[in-house]
Amino acid sequence: MKKLTLLLLTSAFVIVIQQKASAQLYKAAAGLKFTGYENGVSGKYFLNENNAVEGILGIRSHGVVLTGLYQIHQTVFDVPELKFYYGFGAHLGAIGDGHYRRFVKDDDYGDAGILIGADGVVGMEYLIPETPIAISFDLNPRLELGRGPFFDLSPGLGLKYTFKW
Repeated sequence: MKKLTLLLLTSAFVIVIQQKASAQLYKAAAGLKFTGYENGVSGKYFLNENNAVEGILGIRSHGVVLTGLYQIHQTVFDVPELKFYYGFGAHLGAIGDGHYRRFVKDDDYGDAGILIGADGVVGMEYLIPETPIAISFDLNPRLELGRGPFFDLSPGLGLKYTFKW
């Protein structure tokens, strides 16, 4: 698994280095985000052609988490609607007692607590031509400090409605 993750990240960065940046196709988006930890709503706003911020309000078993991410977007394979993105951010949330499935290992928490930590993101987004719909797939490495420390990796799938303004 570690070799596959390293191979994917290395390939993604090689693609980024080889590609030119292009104009953004939308200014903002709102949608749904499904991850290995939480499912919830998301909003994305482009600060300029290549830089965006995304906020995710995720609901999980016995808890809620707010995640903020700064992302850098670049065109992939000379397809204007296909963007590679990477970035970083943080999360803050609350969790109750219960059994939790993590990507790496399961945990049991006997008491409620605070979730706080650092997040990364690397993924691809495709804006379906002639529609305002964008689909994304990403990997979210996460360093949990409040209930850890531990490191974990979560896949994510996003479905967004875009606004051009």
